[in-house]
Amino acid sequence: MDAKFIKPKRFGEILDHTFSLTKSHFKDFFMIFLILMGPVYLLEAIVQLASGMNFFRQMGSGGSWYEKLLSGYQNTGSFDAGNISADIGLVVTGLLGFILYPVAEAAILFAVDHIRKNEEYTVRSLIKQAFSRFWPMLGSTLLFALIAIGMIVIPILAIAFSGGIASVINPIFGIVLAIILFFGFAIGIGLLLTKWSFYFGSVVLDKNSPGLTRSWRLTKKRTWKMMGMFIVFYLIISIFSFGVQTSFLPVLGNSVLLSIISNIVSLFTTLFFSVGYGVMYLDLKTRHDADDLKAMIEDYETPTLINE
Repeated sequence: MDAKFIKPKRFGEILDHTFSLTKSHFKDFFMIFLILMGPVYLLEAIVQLASGMNFFRQMGSGGSWYEKLLSGYQNTGSFDAGNISADIGLVVTGLLGFILYPVAEAAILFAVDHIRKNEEYTVRSLIKQAFSRFWPMLGSTLLFALIAIGMIVIPILAIAFSGGIASVINPIFGIVLAIILFFGFAIGIGLLLTKWSFYFGSVVLDKNSPGLTRSWRLTKKRTWKMMGMFIVFYLIISIFSFGVQTSFLPVLGNSVLLSIISNIVSLFTTLFFSVGYGVMYLDLKTRHDADDLKAMIEDYETPTLINE
């Protein structure tokens, strides 16, 4: 057993361990995502080329560079009957990505678990293991997605209705009420989704489907910390992605090459997040199993003390 996984980690230690694992096993992790998601991104590029998008540079008309850039987006984003096949192609690539991304993330989870146990593995064996959990992953992910959509849509409607009614009485009061409700719902939804978000690790590693109950138990007393970790990972990924986008966008515009670069960046960021998710899940599992062990010891010692 790898010693780094045995000890429960603090906030900074989870980040440090994530960076360390990503750096030391980057080749294997990247190959997993490249094998599974690479063909999807290649198909997306082919569809974009077939739809008439330029490979190196897509700019429209206008005086300054940003006017040309915006014009290029409008031209490529316009809908017409001739682009129906391209739209269908992009929908297909989106569905393939939705199906294969969980497989890639599951393979990373298996890899991190093998590293924890000091076990040998190959990229091929990891992908094979991930596909063995395909249907439970797909079903659980769809269930989680439906729950998440419901938890987001219903509060939005509630905020709009309450804010609209209050605005009739007093516009300022309506705005303030809408802001308060928005932040209140946002925090509540964030906490609930965090408590259920580790269903995926439960489905993959513990073979517990749909894993929502297991995730709820694992995050007991640690929900705020885990939500904070998700926010930190999101900020790191967003800053990195934004930096790359802003660097290449003025030069390449809305081109196929920019899309390819963005997808490559997406491989790096999703890889990093998947490793972090695995570290977080195994840390929760270590803490939970330790708590269960303490409870078992206490239950065993209590009757002994009573008998004495």
